[in-house]
Amino acid sequence: MLAVLAAIRGERELSLRRIRDIEVAPGTGQTNRPKALSQWALAVLDLLAGRPADTVTRIAAIACPRTGRGHVVVQAMATPWLVEAAVRADGREQAVAALAGFDGWAASTGDPVRRALSARCHALLAPRGSAAAEEHFQQALTLHLAGEADFERARTELLFGQELRRARRPRDAREHLHHALETFTRLDVPAWTDQARAELRAAGEAVDAPAVRAADVLTAQQLQIARLVRDGATNREVAAHLFLSTRTVDHHMRNIFARLNIRSRTELAKALT
Repeated sequence: MLAVLAAIRGERELSLRRIRDIEVAPGTGQTNRPKALSQWALAVLDLLAGRPADTVTRIAAIACPRTGRGHVVVQAMATPWLVEAAVRADGREQAVAALAGFDGWAASTGDPVRRALSARCHALLAPRGSAAAEEHFQQALTLHLAGEADFERARTELLFGQELRRARRPRDAREHLHHALETFTRLDVPAWTDQARAELRAAGEAVDAPAVRAADVLTAQQLQIARLVRDGATNREVAAHLFLSTRTVDHHMRNIFARLNIRSRTELAKALT
């Protein structure tokens, strides 16, 4: 599950490392559930990397609803990702079939978040720019108000904003994209804040990455690593100094760059002044 959460946050290397941990765990083997969750995590990473067809294939392979083989519950939980990917990959028939099962599950639980995701999926499958698409998106946002899933609400706002922008309604799109950006920023998910900013720019609004203070957004260890790097240390030298592995320092450096909205060590030095 940690692999899935890392994938959803856009932390590719961490997610892959979690999956490798499962594969090499001594004496445990892999039951259906770990395998299914690993496939879900990889499917999310595929979607974020622009490979929606691979996302559909992975999630569809998690279980066979007709025979019950595999892990049907994990597949149901991953269905909103399958639908989104299938729409991007022009595989609507497969999305419709998967959504039928998810609709029944969401309705039976009565959970407002699952029902919101169901409505969002129907919005994605509706004709672009149609009244039906807008109605389903609005229904999803209303249901989100009764749930406690800020990330999924922000994803709905992002997808609604994309829909409105592509339907040539940039002014309406910007309102939803701003809501998405605010939430993604608060939740510290750079992969998604970047998407929201890109959509806002496409909708005609200039969006600059916000200036941040290193001390406000970095952990104590990240700040220590950043200062060593600023002073000229390589990742290997930082690892030796702090008794960490080089891979751990590499991971911290990626997070430091993401949190400070920078791309180079030169920019890091400026951010720490």
